[in-house]
Amino acid sequence: MAVCIIPARGGSKRIPRKNIRNFLGKPMIAWSIQAAQLAECVDDVVVTTDDAEIAEIATKWGAKVPFLRASHLANDFAPTKPVIADAIEKLNLDKDVLVCCLYATAPFVQSGDLAAGYKLSKQHRGTFAASVCKFDYPIQRALKMTKSGAVEMDKPQYRTSRSQDLETFWHDAGQFYWASSENWQTGTDAIFEQNTFGIPLPSNRVQDIDTEEDWIKAEQLMRIRLNTN
Repeated sequence: MAVCIIPARGGSKRIPRKNIRNFLGKPMIAWSIQAAQLAECVDDVVVTTDDAEIAEIATKWGAKVPFLRASHLANDFAPTKPVIADAIEKLNLDKDVLVCCLYATAPFVQSGDLAAGYKLSKQHRGTFAASVCKFDYPIQRALKMTKSGAVEMDKPQYRTSRSQDLETFWHDAGQFYWASSENWQTGTDAIFEQNTFGIPLPSNRVQDIDTEEDWIKAEQLMRIRLNTN
């Protein structure tokens, strides 16, 4: 058995109500719900929220919302792991059940991505599997800006290094994380400090959506993908 849990609190500050804001014809959260529904490895799709309107919309799109989340797990500082652990406890899931935390603002996620994460998590029980993406530019050549506005290399020793000779670095794609129910409920809150395995995603399907500028970029990227497909 595998369960997909989508955390979607109502108090987003930078983009108000972003979890249910219209994104190219349907509520943002609906994209995640539908991707999870299409993943054959997922048996149930559950939304954990503190917000009645989000619960209503999630239910309309086919997700289960069997409880409302406590307010202390829905503020700006609540880490993801305790939120999922709370949902697992309320759902009374067995410790061996594989659980996917899928963010509500992941419109580019595909059912195949979730299936790959499920397979990796099942293969490496006792660990996490997370969506990751390569940095588009070598981070060894990062610049930093002084108070006066001048810029300088953070690591000047890499000034003459060829890009192909530099180590590739990855970042959290911010879409989904797989682990057993037991793993979600034990250990530290830092997912990437627990022998986590990565599911690589292409950069054209990864976009943070934290600001209005991010939102516009995401819409542009999705329009391109929809026209291409």
